Amino acid sequence: MAKDNNYDASSITVLEGLEAVRKRPGMYIGSVSTKGLNHLIYEIVDNSVDEHLAGYCDTIKVTLEADGSATVEDNGRGIPVGMHEKGISAERLVFTTLHAGGKFDNSAYKTSGGLHGVGSSVVNALSTRLTVRVKTGGCIYEDRYERGNPVLDLVDGLLPIVGKTRETGTTINFLPDDTIFDKTRFKEDEVKSRLHETAYLNPKLTIIFEDKRKEEPEKVTFHEPEGIIGFIKDMNRSKETVHDVIYFSGESDGISVEVAFQYVNEFHENVLGFCNNIYNSEGGTHLTGFKTQFTNVINTYARELNILKEKDANFTGADVRNGMTAVVSIKHPDPRFEGQTKTKLDNQDAAKVVAKVTGEEIIRFFDRNLETLKSIIGCAEKAAKIRKTEEKAKTNMLTKQKFSFDSNGKLANCESRDPSKCEIFIVEGDSAGGSAKTARNRMYQAILPIRGKILNVEKASIDKVLANAEIKTMINAFGCGFSEGYGNDFDITRLRYDKIIIMADADVDGAHISTLLLTLFYRFMPDLIFEGHVYIAMPPLYKAMPSKGEEKYLYDDKALEKYRKTHKGPFTLQRYKGLGEMDAEQLWETTLDPERRLLKLVEIEDARMASEMTELLMGTDVPPRKAFIYDHATDAELDI
Repeated sequence: MAKDNNYDASSITVLEGLEAVRKRPGMYIGSVSTKGLNHLIYEIVDNSVDEHLAGYCDTIKVTLEADGSATVEDNGRGIPVGMHEKGISAERLVFTTLHAGGKFDNSAYKTSGGLHGVGSSVVNALSTRLTVRVKTGGCIYEDRYERGNPVLDLVDGLLPIVGKTRETGTTINFLPDDTIFDKTRFKEDEVKSRLHETAYLNPKLTIIFEDKRKEEPEKVTFHEPEGIIGFIKDMNRSKETVHDVIYFSGESDGISVEVAFQYVNEFHENVLGFCNNIYNSEGGTHLTGFKTQFTNVINTYARELNILKEKDANFTGADVRNGMTAVVSIKHPDPRFEGQTKTKLDNQDAAKVVAKVTGEEIIRFFDRNLETLKSIIGCAEKAAKIRKTEEKAKTNMLTKQKFSFDSNGKLANCESRDPSKCEIFIVEGDSAGGSAKTARNRMYQAILPIRGKILNVEKASIDKVLANAEIKTMINAFGCGFSEGYGNDFDITRLRYDKIIIMADADVDGAHISTLLLTLFYRFMPDLIFEGHVYIAMPPLYKAMPSKGEEKYLYDDKALEKYRKTHKGPFTLQRYKGLGEMDAEQLWETTLDPERRLLKLVEIEDARMASEMTELLMGTDVPPRKAFIYDHATDAELDI
């Protein structure tokens, strides 16, 4: 093997300043999809919320401007504009230097969501242009940037003054860089949901949202004086509740804890965790502390009340939390998160403090409210009985030989057993499945054909879900089990494929099949989505065949329009109505080849919103669905 002798000091690349952010944006904002795009707004809003937590800001205004930019304005103290020891204005330092901010000690902020000091500078680096206006000390200061680089000259190291005012605060306007992001149009529904969430977590804060991109600008004010009690009521507003919302709070070792929860007559749990106003989609130690202690308390009471006999096993955590909607919100002076996007809390002291506060406060409440306690234990009893029944059904249905992994006739498995390299394509229809089996790379690509539309699991009982042949086939193929309201045998570490790729036709039926599959994954295997294993294949809609030059696949109508404008000379156009119309070679070139294909990663930014939307669109309640379709009809992309 030839050796590379040129590995020396010159081989080491140093990315200066914000260049690192532009080179690897996903490290800082999670992705360059719409989720990452919206995250830019949240980074700036979180800084304003930190001002509120410090006691200096009660109003934040977020505006989606007509030109595609976003503006975040607060009435806090204003970013410091004085001379920093580095020889320039502190504001310039904050927006041009990673890990520069007021959050590294507790002198300016006791608790804060933005602790890495990269939020403002990252937004700056990923914006075509960014303008900062700071109102402080009777003056208005301004600074401007393009792709992270300052465009205004400082006066003796300080910002120019552009006006006078008695107000204080910071206004930041930025336009996302279209060379970085896949799309640069902010998703207003997701932004509004996040802002509403923030208002629930900060009952003394008012957040004003305005969308000026529409013909009739939309303006919404979020102010929730009930706090997380109102949050729980909102999430359960269309459900049958078992008792009134229970709320408690406490503090220990400098960590403050707030918890609100309520049980509903449904068999799944919805427990959300927040630290310093940041939603932790993957949970963390604060949720572990709450769940463990709550389960212990309920089991202790169940034995004291003789509901659990000596011979009975304890209720599991899943039994106890069945039907629970809960919000656990903590304020921590020095939180540690896994990753810049703060999806999982890692502090061990958070688990201890939340467990301590939960143990003390919930016992105090239950001792005074015995009927509520009994109704909650009743929910756990019911869940435990159903879990035991379902475990038997599960064992019977999922261990039959004909549904075992390798003997399933439908699955054309791959040869490799290294999950990190393997991928499975779920293909609708025998003809497309046949082409895919011929076209694939047999070493790493598995093909699983499914016939027709699978069961809508949002409307179905668990026994019908488990009895569905297509669903059983998928559960066996993936290898990691599934989770549902009555227990959880899902283990992501047993997943046999790094990528699960839905490959459906690019028409209305194909979209419906994709939606049914995503509903199944979200309700019964959510970690597949949360941990980034679910993708949607993007087969082309057209093939352009010019009389001269190379043939080209076009993936949507915009690509076709661009091709028409840029291609000179005649060409014929083939329209693919379905995957079955492609031969094996075309399917490989367009949809299977990792070097050339397009895949959409399925992401969930807001679990509460996703749960509500799934229930709305796939559930049994028809009037709200009709209203949603009517309201959003103009947003639809039709395939006619």
